[in-house]
Amino acid sequence: MERGRARRALGRLLEAVLASRAEANAVFDILAVLQSEDQEEIQEAVRACSRLFGAMLERGELFVGQLPPEETVMAGSQGATRKYKVWMRHRYHSCCSRLGELLAHSSFKVKELALGTLMKFVQLEGAYPLEKPKWEGHYLFPRSLFKVVVGGLLSLEEDCSLLLSQFREYLEHDDIRYHAMQATSEAIARVTDGHPEVSWSARFGGRGGSRADAEAGHRQVPLAFWNNTFTLLSSVSLPRQDSAISSFYVQRPGGMGVGDPRPVQLDPCSFCVLQEHRKAFQQMWLSFLQHKLPLSLYKKVLVILHDAILPHLAQPSIMIDFLTRAYDLGGALSLLALNGLFILIHKHNLEYPDFYQKLYGLLDPSVFHVKYRARFFHLADLFLSSSHLPAYLVAAFAKRLARLALTAPPEALLMVLPFICNLLRRHPACRVLIHRPQGPELDADPYDPGEEDPAKSHALESSLWELKALQHHYHPEVSQAASVINQALSVPEVPIAPLLELTAFELFEQDLKKGSESVPLEFIPAQGLLGGRDSLCAQYFTLS
Repeated sequence: MERGRARRALGRLLEAVLASRAEANAVFDILAVLQSEDQEEIQEAVRACSRLFGAMLERGELFVGQLPPEETVMAGSQGATRKYKVWMRHRYHSCCSRLGELLAHSSFKVKELALGTLMKFVQLEGAYPLEKPKWEGHYLFPRSLFKVVVGGLLSLEEDCSLLLSQFREYLEHDDIRYHAMQATSEAIARVTDGHPEVSWSARFGGRGGSRADAEAGHRQVPLAFWNNTFTLLSSVSLPRQDSAISSFYVQRPGGMGVGDPRPVQLDPCSFCVLQEHRKAFQQMWLSFLQHKLPLSLYKKVLVILHDAILPHLAQPSIMIDFLTRAYDLGGALSLLALNGLFILIHKHNLEYPDFYQKLYGLLDPSVFHVKYRARFFHLADLFLSSSHLPAYLVAAFAKRLARLALTAPPEALLMVLPFICNLLRRHPACRVLIHRPQGPELDADPYDPGEEDPAKSHALESSLWELKALQHHYHPEVSQAASVINQALSVPEVPIAPLLELTAFELFEQDLKKGSESVPLEFIPAQGLLGGRDSLCAQYFTLS
């Protein structure tokens, strides 16, 4: 009942303000409800403000131009119409500021309604600009209002991931996406202003820093802000060509707006060119990555880097420092960083001679036990897929994996043994590792497992005696997999994708499902403990 009366009261106030300028002070009563603690009342007030200021924009009753101080205008000798428009423009500004605050409200319905209202105002301000155009047909995007939207979405305290998923539909429009990238860069700079920058080495735990420094870096800025920012950044996807830039949320010159396919003579606006989108995209990500972040966010960035970030950068090579320092953090981050470096090397002609040495350095006994084992060997298989790699390098990887296989669990062996054999199939020059009958004794193996440089490991002078030893493994499938080298290696490679996710539990389940086989103990089958009925023993003895 109370809410119904409040709705009707807001309706009467709204109609009064729209009907007569003499009732303008009623706007204060409407704006006051936006401060209510009742979410239903707030929603009604937001709807009322949407109708009120939407009508004001369409009717041209808001001051156009650089907004002067309210006190100066009201105390001056300007006309009543000018005073009214300036006064109402200030009320509109207060409304938008409050709507930006409501984007962090505890009620999602309030946040969703506030976002929709602000984006409605963005669209209307484009159609009815509050700035004076520099020339006829000049396209004016309401940047100031849009910064309020982006600032509200990048809350310092609230998790806005659900609201950002709603905002994603607006990012499908080229003008919204472009200005969102710019506004995000500015928001990051504004929030982090006053926080001292740290060096790349301290940020990534390299020289002069530690892993703990990188983990503690997010304490300077609230974690919620970084999470919200990453959610927004990862929602931005650029078109592939200039002709795809054709969807505009804010009305274009000549009446072109949302869904209007008509061509229009564009003024020289930066967001009409794909290269400018790439520059804004690059600046947005750099402004994010140059600050201290929690390690969890570094991992999220590296996971999407090769597919969602690098292809859209104006200069992908600028990520080299980020990736090399991320490698130094170790673990899964090192692997993901190498994936990004691999993309830069093969698609952007980056010279990085230490790539395979860094990959070689990741091979240690723990690689068979970490949760990212499947991803590691999937990427390692990709990195070593080229048939143009030098034989000494491939031999070093095969030998290192074979040595580690001696202590690996069976489920890992069933994957790594075909992996090694595939390397030998791709590089026939390395088959000498399994065809060296006059090789040195085991205690004189020339391979140096402690050498970090594959070129100096002397792997090509050794042999894969480890595979011969694994032919006597207790698990029959491992023994069978290791025995492949006893015959000529087939040309088609063995697909390892089905083996990457194999676990000990699955291996045990497979063994349980196998049917038992009768084992012959002698050439005449036994007919019982005392023989058959007609046997002499059965005639004189009984077990009952």
